[in-house]
Amino acid sequence: MSTRYPFTAVVGMDDLRLALLLNAVSPAVGGVLVRGEKGTAKSTAVRALAGLLPAVPVVPGCRFSCDPGSPDPGCPDGPHDEAPGAARAARMVELPVGASEDRLVGALDIERALADGVKAFEPGLLADAHRGILYVDEVNLLHDHLVDLLLDAAAMGSSYVEREGVSVRHAARFLLVGTMNPEEGELRPQLLDRFGLTVEVAASREPEQRVEVVRRRLSFEDDPAAFAARWAGEEAELRDRIAAARALLPRVTLGDAVLLQIAATCAAFEVDGMRADIVMARTATALAAWAGRTDVTSDDVRQAALLALPHRRRRSPFDAPGLDEEKLDETLERFKGEEPDQDPEPDGPGDGGPGDGGDGGDGGPGGGVPPQGEGPAPDDVPAPEDVPAPQESPEPAPAPQGSPSGAGERAAVKAAEPFRTKVLSVPGLGEGAAGRRSRARTEHGRTTGSVRPRGALTRLHLAATVQAAAPHQKARGRTGPGLVVRRDDLRQATREGREGNLVLFAVDASGSMAARQRMSAVKGAVLSLLLDAYQRRDKVGLITFRGRDAEVALPPTSSVDAAAARLEKLPTGGRTPLSAGLLKAHDVLRVERLRDPSRRPLLVVVTDGRATGGGADPVALACRAARLHASEGTASVVVDCETGPVRLGLAGELARELGGTAVTLDELRADSIAGLVRDVQGIRKTTAGKTTARRAA
Repeated sequence: MSTRYPFTAVVGMDDLRLALLLNAVSPAVGGVLVRGEKGTAKSTAVRALAGLLPAVPVVPGCRFSCDPGSPDPGCPDGPHDEAPGAARAARMVELPVGASEDRLVGALDIERALADGVKAFEPGLLADAHRGILYVDEVNLLHDHLVDLLLDAAAMGSSYVEREGVSVRHAARFLLVGTMNPEEGELRPQLLDRFGLTVEVAASREPEQRVEVVRRRLSFEDDPAAFAARWAGEEAELRDRIAAARALLPRVTLGDAVLLQIAATCAAFEVDGMRADIVMARTATALAAWAGRTDVTSDDVRQAALLALPHRRRRSPFDAPGLDEEKLDETLERFKGEEPDQDPEPDGPGDGGPGDGGDGGDGGPGGGVPPQGEGPAPDDVPAPEDVPAPQESPEPAPAPQGSPSGAGERAAVKAAEPFRTKVLSVPGLGEGAAGRRSRARTEHGRTTGSVRPRGALTRLHLAATVQAAAPHQKARGRTGPGLVVRRDDLRQATREGREGNLVLFAVDASGSMAARQRMSAVKGAVLSLLLDAYQRRDKVGLITFRGRDAEVALPPTSSVDAAAARLEKLPTGGRTPLSAGLLKAHDVLRVERLRDPSRRPLLVVVTDGRATGGGADPVALACRAARLHASEGTASVVVDCETGPVRLGLAGELARELGGTAVTLDELRADSIAGLVRDVQGIRKTTAGKTTARRAA
């Protein structure tokens, strides 16, 4: 077995260590979500925690780690007779991003269940993690249905496996820890809420601390055993402290005044539901036990709020998690010492000063340091309820002459209010990642037919199986009421659901788009499409073209908020190199087909259709580039941004060359007069008809 990096040897990251230790003291806190940039030792700290957990007594031979003192009465390996238990180290089970549902929850042998009536169950990772740690690296990249199963099991403390009327239940209580890089995409707000605590981590900018990180890591890699031995004393002390805090936890009291502070804090920050209140109460109790106290203080409540509330403040994928610490201090001071029967006054500024950052006891890891990066948001970041309107921004000034993008370049304008868009989907039937946009063959969805299984049977089509076995019952010597089923009779169900696509935006940022109100409306439309892509589990990419060339503003990613941030800073001006934008989009899609061939692309070109740059005949070049996409069958939509009483219809011509469709900004709205949900294939015919009629006229 490989030697783990010692937990006490981790440099800095006080908030992360504190959050992990609080969950070790009280698993009821609900786990930890660790957010941070790559290379910040998130995984190292999580893996190191397993070595600090106390040994677990288990029933010998039980695959589900039942406690001999109180075995699970419904254990599939039970019932367990009274017998001395055996102690083993607490496990840390890692869930791979590409794991299947059967690998997570376990698998039933359907063939034996039908033929022999035996519940042959192979435990999954949830059973292995019972009474230990379940670690999910890159949890934001995990399939949504796996995240749902995972969090449901963590909330209920048990796992259910059901296949065609055959069900198995077993206990599954574990400490859930997930790590993620926000640049690769966010979790949905309702999934964020299921994690008890969240911590933001970042690499230190202090040279001395960075030197110490490198020194310790190199020392560990040279001789892991010797390095671990040097920290064995600190590890043992921390292990004993966790055990003492666990023993003290039942005696910690949560007074009414503290409960009022918790409730007032959650109300002041307008968090949804009651889970935040419960998590804060459990976290504050664990903080008191960690500090060796039996009473919870206001400082415990403050530290609990900094760990439990920031990720619950997100209202949309474009909101950054965070907490206004000044408002937090005012709320805590205002409700300090009040009794719960007093009527709280409406929320407003208090007269108290800021708190001291929480009590971490004797100065152990995480001794009350506020989470990094969770202070007040910068002044230039708008709150969700204050989405700026176009008229509120100062008129952008033109860029100096001689700039790379040409004369007349304007600074970025802010996006208009986003709206709900119509559904744009890729025609045909795909086999990509699970999502909510286009039709696809998926693991979950409505049953459309059956096939012979090519490997292990995972989705039984019961009616087709019975139909295949029925004609052979007499030949197989059936005498009783049971059905004689053989391997050749089994049929796998085929299902149809929805997939996520790669939505690649090619946005015209040239001078013809630079009118203030017009570009604000265009950005609002793209922002709306990005929000739709987030809700439908798509990957997104952003290409902009203006001046002489096109650039990839954001390579394809699952982080729609990163795309929104790049869009917000997009300046305009210069000529319109439409062909360069389309060719750049072709290059990006070509690479993505090699990386992820099952994810089908949808190209969204946002332009007025003008082509004024990129060669001697920019219109002809743009048409050739568009036909290149059409020849490869790329589904495309042109968002026509042309305004004014006289319209040239160039965006419609571009859509015809692409083999796609054109929609105006008004038609893009789901609540527009057209009011129809249309896919690319459906509106392609409409566009072709309009083009023919216009030519005839």
